[in-house]
Amino acid sequence: MKSSKGFFTGLAIFIAFISVGFSIKSGFAKQAAQIQSASAAVEQSAQNEGLVRLSAPAKAAPGASSASSASAAFASAALRNSELKSSLTWVFGGKSQRGWQIYAPLISSLIGADADATTSDFAAQLSRWQKERGLEPNGILNNYVWSGMISAWQSERIKDRTYPTADQLATIPPSDCYDPQRPEELRKVERETYNAYKRMVAAARAELGLSESDQFFKIISAFRSREYQDNLRKQSPNSGRAGLAVNSPHFTGRALDIYVGGEPVSTKDENRAIQTQTIAYKWLAKNAARFGFRPYFYEPWHWEYVGR
Repeated sequence: MKSSKGFFTGLAIFIAFISVGFSIKSGFAKQAAQIQSASAAVEQSAQNEGLVRLSAPAKAAPGASSASSASAAFASAALRNSELKSSLTWVFGGKSQRGWQIYAPLISSLIGADADATTSDFAAQLSRWQKERGLEPNGILNNYVWSGMISAWQSERIKDRTYPTADQLATIPPSDCYDPQRPEELRKVERETYNAYKRMVAAARAELGLSESDQFFKIISAFRSREYQDNLRKQSPNSGRAGLAVNSPHFTGRALDIYVGGEPVSTKDENRAIQTQTIAYKWLAKNAARFGFRPYFYEPWHWEYVGR
């Protein structure tokens, strides 16, 4: 009998615990439902007010952080370029050279940079150009990089120096010449080159707002025969490599000396510095390749037609 009473007492306690558990669970469920309902109401209110609810604290945009890091990373490269643009020493044509600032428009065109050559943006773009060519992408235009740039420009010049036949040459009108009194035998240009030149100059004048009477883009010199070059050597034996050239690209009729300002064909540094800052030269540096012309980097006026 006592045993039965203990059994029923234990059963009653067990049932009581279960009831309490169900009551607590029900309470939790009810509370969770209330919280969820309140959360949905807040969410709907936020949406109605045009707000954005964040499930975590806002983080800085990746682009902003990386751009800031890139700018800081190339700040020292920009500072170094500011020094090298006028202090880099190199040799070309047997003559000691200093700096690369004269060639800044060509450099910018080569690497696809619009920024000033002493800025972090320029250094960053130079770094991309270096990386594409397997060079150390440090953004610094030092001797090694400069040598690579010169090689790139020189490799794009006329390679076929075939002498043109008479019917391959066109006689251009005096109005296309820098010197309208230039004799007819010195007004010869290879026909395809002349057609490309006319298209290029028409585009340049339209974009720059120049008239046909403007001196910019006039032809200073084009086809020069071997006989004419021989006479130049005899008359000016110390005139330098241009006058002494024995296989000049001008022999092809596809090399043009184009007026871009300053003294037409003076290689003095001060003159070339003036020429490379004119609107005519900057336009050519950026656009001439579209028409098939490539530069002789050292002479701002000298452009060679190689086709597009």
